[in-house]
Amino acid sequence: MNVQYHKIKNKSYQNVWDFQTLLHNDLKSQKKAFLKHSDYIKAKPNFLNHLLFCEHNHVLTFGKSASESNLITSKETLTQSNVELFSINRGGDITYHGPGQITGYLIFDLELLYRDVHKFVRTIEECIIQFLKIYEINAFRLKDFTGVWLGDPHNLRKICAIGVHLSRWVSMHGFGLNINTDLSYFNNIIPCGIQESNKTVTSLSQEVGREIDLNLASIQLKEIVLDVFGLNELKF
Repeated sequence: MNVQYHKIKNKSYQNVWDFQTLLHNDLKSQKKAFLKHSDYIKAKPNFLNHLLFCEHNHVLTFGKSASESNLITSKETLTQSNVELFSINRGGDITYHGPGQITGYLIFDLELLYRDVHKFVRTIEECIIQFLKIYEINAFRLKDFTGVWLGDPHNLRKICAIGVHLSRWVSMHGFGLNINTDLSYFNNIIPCGIQESNKTVTSLSQEVGREIDLNLASIQLKEIVLDVFGLNELKF
C-alpha cells in the first residue's frame, strides 16, 4: 500500500484538521468512484494513503465521549494562555497535544489492509512499543485502556494516547506520543478521563533523563510505522 509522509510544525490545530480532512475526503472520493464495492475490493487499487507527523501548538482535543467534568482549568483561562480547544470526531475523552510531542495521523484505507478496527489500534500500539525499544524502554498494552504504558501496577505511566475515526473504512486521527512534552499541560485535564491515582502520564525525555532529538525520533518512528504496516513510502 502506497503512503505519502508529511511532517508539520507550528501550525494551528485548525490548519492541520482541515488538511487531514481534505486528505481523508479525497481518499473516500476515490473509493466512491467505483460503482460496485465488489469491483473495488477485486481491483485493490493502489490509492495514495497518508501519514502525518505533527508538532502542534498547545491544544486540548475533546473526543466523542469527552466529559466536560474532565476539564480542570476553565476554558477562559486556557484561551488566555494560548491553549486551543477543539471538539473532534475521534474516539476517546480529552487529551493534550503540543510542542515536543509527535502527533501522528494515519489516513489509511483499511480495506486494503484488513477490516478490523481493533487490530488497527493494536498495530499502532505495536509501532510505539517497537519505537521505545530503541531507547531501551519496555512498554506494554494495558487491558481495558487504549494506548501505550510503562511502569508497574503501583505506578503506571501513559506515554502514548490513541484515538481514531473511520468512515468507509478510511481512517483518520491516530496517536499522541510524548517525547519532550511539557507534562504540566496535562494538569489542565484528567487525561483520557482516567482518574485512578496509580495512572499518570510521562514522556520519553522524562523516562531517559535527557532531551531527545525530535527529528531523529520522527525518522525512527516513521520507519517503524512503514515496516509494521507494510507500507511503501512515495516521495514527491
